[in-house]
Amino acid sequence: MLNKKNIPTPATPHYVIGRVDYVNPAYAYIVSKEEEQEDVWVKQEDLLGALDKDLVRVVVLQQAQEKKRSVGRVVEIVERNKAPIVGRLDRCGKNAFVIPDGRRMHYDIFIKEAELKGAKHDDKVIVKITGWPHGDKNPTGVIQEVLGQAGVHEVEMHAIMAEFGLSAHFPAQVTAEANAIPHAIPAHEIARRKDFRAVTTLTIDPEDAKDFDDALSLRILPNGRYEVGIHIADASYYVAEGSLLDHEALERGTSVYLVDRTIPMLPEKLSNDLCSLNPQEDKLTFSAVFELDNRGMVQKEWLGETVIHSNKRFTYEEAQQVITQQQGNFYEELTILNQLAKQLRAERFKQGAISFETVEVKFQLDAQGKPLRIVPKIWQDTHKLVEEFMLLANMRVATRVSEMQQGKNLPTFVYRTHDGPDPDRLNDFWGFVKQLGYQGATKQQSISSALNTILKAASETKEANIIQSLAIRTMAKAVYTSEDKKHFGLSFQHYTHFTSPIRRYPDIMVHRLLKQYLKGQFNADPLSYEEKCKHASERERVAADAERASVRYKQVEFMQALQGASLEGIISGVTDWGIYVELVNNRCEGMVRLADMTDDYYELDEKGFQVVGKRSKKVYRLGDQVQVEVKSCDLNKRTVSFNFTSRQNHKT
Repeated sequence: MLNKKNIPTPATPHYVIGRVDYVNPAYAYIVSKEEEQEDVWVKQEDLLGALDKDLVRVVVLQQAQEKKRSVGRVVEIVERNKAPIVGRLDRCGKNAFVIPDGRRMHYDIFIKEAELKGAKHDDKVIVKITGWPHGDKNPTGVIQEVLGQAGVHEVEMHAIMAEFGLSAHFPAQVTAEANAIPHAIPAHEIARRKDFRAVTTLTIDPEDAKDFDDALSLRILPNGRYEVGIHIADASYYVAEGSLLDHEALERGTSVYLVDRTIPMLPEKLSNDLCSLNPQEDKLTFSAVFELDNRGMVQKEWLGETVIHSNKRFTYEEAQQVITQQQGNFYEELTILNQLAKQLRAERFKQGAISFETVEVKFQLDAQGKPLRIVPKIWQDTHKLVEEFMLLANMRVATRVSEMQQGKNLPTFVYRTHDGPDPDRLNDFWGFVKQLGYQGATKQQSISSALNTILKAASETKEANIIQSLAIRTMAKAVYTSEDKKHFGLSFQHYTHFTSPIRRYPDIMVHRLLKQYLKGQFNADPLSYEEKCKHASERERVAADAERASVRYKQVEFMQALQGASLEGIISGVTDWGIYVELVNNRCEGMVRLADMTDDYYELDEKGFQVVGKRSKKVYRLGDQVQVEVKSCDLNKRTVSFNFTSRQNHKT
């Protein structure tokens, strides 16, 4: 049986309910919560006016062979996405439209003059859609809040916060509850904990860090081994389960780090004071303490509640200088910790962990928030030192709980899991790196071994960041779940998040559960924890999107000053509408639209990771080095458009 569009339909219609993922103006995917249900592809004209993140009911048409995916048609909008829409007001005479900032909102919103609420042309505003009259091309809406003039730093950062539903302010009752917590630690609380205050203890954090949720202690034992304490802020002591603080922290899920500010999960009284492991102060902690031999192998371990007194706060740079120069305060302790961390790291890679070290950037801003320069974050031994001990604690905590079997059942717990790579994406990746001259996986190699070989070989090349990014894209996303599954990327059979309870709610849950289990109390409700895990994973995704949006905005703002300059880049993506280029010096990314390439008509060769000129056979391939110039910058959409200037090209 054929429908009017000549797509075969099944005899019995199959319906799916899912969220709209509005990829571009031409089509969207409907993403179901059911893991076994693949995403359903829907053309724009078959969306029934559904917008990004709307909950819809779609009828699945039989798989269209030419698209090799499920194709559907929306038959009902079950629930509109309630998130606010942020955009710039474009006013011309009596007509006004809000042009949304979000890339996945593809319609301007018509605003009647009576609904402007005092907004002026080029203001950033928050708008609510009120209707979509039948036959109209645009939805209608009302302005809920005027944020200020577009292009002003504070306005733009608040616009990003509003777009992702983030607030720097806590409800008054939550703040009052935090402020009511006494600063002094009760003597009876200290007495019941293991006391590490006499043991040398250090924190190592970024220079601009305001909260310190982990510390390391070191003691050389009479038997020649090393006792390393990984001490984590005991936020669960201050955040009582079911309290207003707890509900707010659960809702937020995580702290969010924009380019110029932190939006904390906990009020400042806790995050920067009570819970923060500030130097020269007694602090309550939850600790994982390990006895390590000279090879960095764990011989004994202990988990429990502690009290510490940090001797010194180091920045990563300060600690690195002490290790490098072999002099300064605590150089012996830092040197031993660094040596042990290197042994832990080597063993982890030996067991199959993958060496992902993506390049991150940071901005130097002037007093008005204008980006003066973009610099890469330097990954030093001290970063790896802290990372290795945090990984060790996370892994051993999860392993310990996995050993606490109650009959045939494991106790309810919060795990951090990571599935293996998608086979199709992995095959595409092998094909791509082979074109660049790298050897793909052999039959004798594991996936992780082959990936590490390629990543190491590419580490000093200009295409290193592209290869890293593509390798990461082959991987599943790490998630929180109550199901104990392997973490593929780290090659840990059991893994959790235990080490950052000031900024991650799952870590607070882990602390609470572990405290109960160490007392032999096993009565946690698995269903409620699984729901909290799903919520935490979603909040993590929102935070990452907001952080990327703030970075993208500052990158585009920075690129405005480079218009006309010839810039060196690497082709980082190819699509049927354009070629993405990442600049070598500052990692900013922009796109050359195929429609702007007038020397030929270019088509996407998806399997070849390239676009090819129809007449000239000129090729632009993923990983090619190119020269581009900035054509235009769109701050509202946070996009940069490039034109090619010259390049090293070849033909098919």
